[in-house]
Parts: sequence; structure tokens; C-alpha cells
Amino acid sequence: MKALITASNLRKSYSKENAGYALHEMDFTVQPGQVLGLLGHNGAGKSTLIRSLLGLQAFEGKVDINGFDPIKHHAQAMRSIACISDTNCLPDWMTVKQLIDYTAGVHPDFQKDHALEFLQGTSVNVKSLVRSLSKGMKVQVHLALVMATQCRILILDEPTLGLDLMYRDTFYRQMLKWFEDGEGARSVIIASHEVSEIEHLLTDVLILKQGQKIVHSTMFELTDEYFILEAANTYDEQVKALAPISSEAGLGTTRWLLRGHQRDTVSEWGNIYTVKLADVFIALQKEHNV
Repeated sequence: MKALITASNLRKSYSKENAGYALHEMDFTVQPGQVLGLLGHNGAGKSTLIRSLLGLQAFEGKVDINGFDPIKHHAQAMRSIACISDTNCLPDWMTVKQLIDYTAGVHPDFQKDHALEFLQGTSVNVKSLVRSLSKGMKVQVHLALVMATQCRILILDEPTLGLDLMYRDTFYRQMLKWFEDGEGARSVIIASHEVSEIEHLLTDVLILKQGQKIVHSTMFELTDEYFILEAANTYDEQVKALAPISSEAGLGTTRWLLRGHQRDTVSEWGNIYTVKLADVFIALQKEHNV
């Protein structure tokens, strides 16, 4: 299938006086069937990237959203892409029913019955004003609106920030059902600080640091490229000679993050474990700060 998102040499600088870039020479694609984790600390460029994909700001380079430029052909591009963020952007003076009716009137692909059917399975009363809903309920309304547009690309920008565990679990289960109903033709981008919370959902990961791409790989490639060695402290000097990415001291042992090609070298020095995404994310952020 053709990529749903293609970015080529994407760059963004917020002022002529600023010699640096908020985004610097970003190249990546998002294919149908991918769930991409967009990771990076504050200021890494995640929000700038999302705003560029949504056509909310000018940028240098090229972005293609399912065949359309998000700036030059904004309306056409937005029929394929939708975003849910941690900031409520729904008009709080409307009732949920009025909001659904309004969306049906302005969005050419909106299926009102789908939105209402989805909300029937929640505790949201469609007669309620948006302002009277809890944050978790507002997220459910937003998700209902997005899923009823039949978009193919869903961007989630810290969507569960501030939600309790029940609403987080419900949200991701509902999102996965929407994704699976697309039969491999849809994609999701999840920007989140809760790396451990989303790791099991991801097929791919894109890690940013100071506006630059430092990792773009599948989750399988990531766990193949890195591993954890837990070895007795008597092996410290030998492991340090391999220039490990990071280390964590324990009781008489140290856990080292190493690169995949070093696996055979250290296999008899201790126990080897599959790496977690959070381990790689934290270590690489520190490494690229040096």
C-alpha cells in the first residue's frame, strides 16, 4: 500500500534570527497498519511536527498526507487525518447532540449514526453540555467524533494526560477497535510521555531530540538492536571497554544497555534481557545530551 504520510527534508524555524531549527531535515513515512510512537522530551519537536502534519503552520520541505499537501490542499488532506490532544478543544457551550449535528453539517465524511452508536456504550449523556462533562467523558466524545469521520490517520497527542487508569484503559481499547476495524488501512501516531503505557500498542517508534530524528525503527528492530546485560561488578571494566550506552547499579551487579552486535561478546558475563522501549528512550536522550 502507498504510505499515508511522507515527510521529506521537513524543517521548521520560528524566526530568522534563530540559526537552529525546531525541526531539522526530518524524513519519515507512516504506512497503513502502523501504530507509531512519537517520543521526545519537552522541546524535542513533537508538537511542531504534529502541527506541520495537520497543516497548522508553514514549514520547509515536503509533507504528503494521503496524496495531499496539508498547506496547499488543506481541506482534502484533513479528510484523511484527525487529532485528539490533551487540551479540550470542543465548544463547551454546545450539548453533545448539538456538537454531533454540527459536525454532520460541516464534515463531508461524518457518519452521525456511528458517533451516536459509540456514545451509547459510554456514560455520556448526549443532552449534556460539553462543559459539564468530566475530562474522561470529553475524550470519549472527541474519539466518537473522530471515529465517525472515517479518517485513515489518527494522531493522539498526550490524549490520556490527567485521566485515571479506568478511562485510560477504555480509551486505548476503543482506539484499537477503530484501528482494527480499518483492516490494515489505518494508521495511528501516539505522542506520549507515558512510554511504558503505550509500548505494547506500538509497531514502530520515532524518537526526537532537539528537533532531530535519533531513532526511527520498528519495535522488532529496536529490540534486536539493543539489549540489557546484568553482570556482576567484577565485569565492570570489561563492559566499560565496550562503550555501553547506559548503566544502572544494583546490589553487586550492574545492568548495562548495549548494542545488539555486542551480544555474543558478553553472553557469558551475565544474564541478557530483552530491552524495554523506556530503557532505550531514556538512555538515548542522555547519550545525545553529551
